[in-house]
Amino acid sequence: MAKKSKKQQQPGGTPATVALTTAGVDFTVHSYDHDPAHPSYGEEAAEAMGVSPDRVFKTLVADVDGTLTVAVVPVAGQLDLKALASAVGGKRATMADPALAERTTGYVRGGISPLGQRKRLPTVLDESASSHPTICVSAGRRGLEVELAPEDLAKLTEAVLAPVARA
Repeated sequence: MAKKSKKQQQPGGTPATVALTTAGVDFTVHSYDHDPAHPSYGEEAAEAMGVSPDRVFKTLVADVDGTLTVAVVPVAGQLDLKALASAVGGKRATMADPALAERTTGYVRGGISPLGQRKRLPTVLDESASSHPTICVSAGRRGLEVELAPEDLAKLTEAVLAPVARA
């Protein structure tokens, strides 16, 4: 596993790392060799980085009453769709069509980042994130994660913090 700090970041990068650099946020990039045969992108990331799955968060796109909405939850848990709908004042949530999620965010499934998306979507960050000094989220492609303070992620994505994950 290679690890690069913000200061060593090459110009360009993914839209997520560009957004973090532009915002002046402290972050660390973690890269690893993605195994296409691994059954879970998030669990693979946690294993490859040697980080607890409670600190690695996956980015999921759901449809809440016709509005695409991003949920950022620990890979160790699952998204509670009812809780997500409630967190954004909606009535019903379903998982978004993967192709629509990819087109809207500009990222591929397994590499969707909550940062630097093509179109800014309402975002909900599971409140468990605030119990960690830093969390990891996708940096915009499979095999690349960024580690940052959950407060910075919430601020940059204008996320609502709410209990939207379940074990």
